[in-house]
Amino acid sequence: MTDETTATADDAEAPEVDEVNEHQLAVLTDSLGDALVASHVAKGALIVRVTREAWATAHEIARERLGARFFDFLSAIDWMPSPWGRYEDATVDVGLIRPDPANAEIVTGYAGGDTRFQVFSRLVNVRRHTAVVLKVDVPDDDLSVPTITHVYAGANWHERECWEMYGIAFPGHPSLRHLYLPGGFEGHPLRKDFPLLARLVKPWPGIVDVEPMPATAEGAESDTDGEGGDS
Repeated sequence: MTDETTATADDAEAPEVDEVNEHQLAVLTDSLGDALVASHVAKGALIVRVTREAWATAHEIARERLGARFFDFLSAIDWMPSPWGRYEDATVDVGLIRPDPANAEIVTGYAGGDTRFQVFSRLVNVRRHTAVVLKVDVPDDDLSVPTITHVYAGANWHERECWEMYGIAFPGHPSLRHLYLPGGFEGHPLRKDFPLLARLVKPWPGIVDVEPMPATAEGAESDTDGEGGDS
């Protein structure tokens, strides 16, 4: 046994540091301070989670200090596992007894999260070919996030879609109104606990038993058995 120091497996497998994303993260950290809650840096990707109070400010900083003037998209995610289970594995009676979502274990993605719902956006600097994803937790008792339409006008329809499909409001939005659903529609279709009624009364087509091929009549030869017919 020698005292020679050897590299550990963790050192050998450590990912390369993306200098561009590290620089962008440093700018955001300097500007936001404690309002930057968490971050994830990987080759070609920067994901930053901020407080709800700093959501709009973070977009202003990304636009002005990072040069991310192209608004790519904004959406939301429901991290709660579906209480209905996987429809592909369902039987005809799935969902007739509704499971309790409070017992579901929530595991969030990169940069973490403390709530069931999160809103995230992707912003791009088209000249430098860099991008940043900003994400924010949405409190369960106040499903709202400040609008960013005054920073990126293109966020208008995206926020309307989030409000319609997830029930997340965007205070300050000029006109939150339906894009797809009729005005009297109840519920939010992209939430995990929104039941797809067609799947609750009829099993997923992929789980229907497939009938076997017809058996060859006893004593009869198949086309490939023995010699062929007349030539």
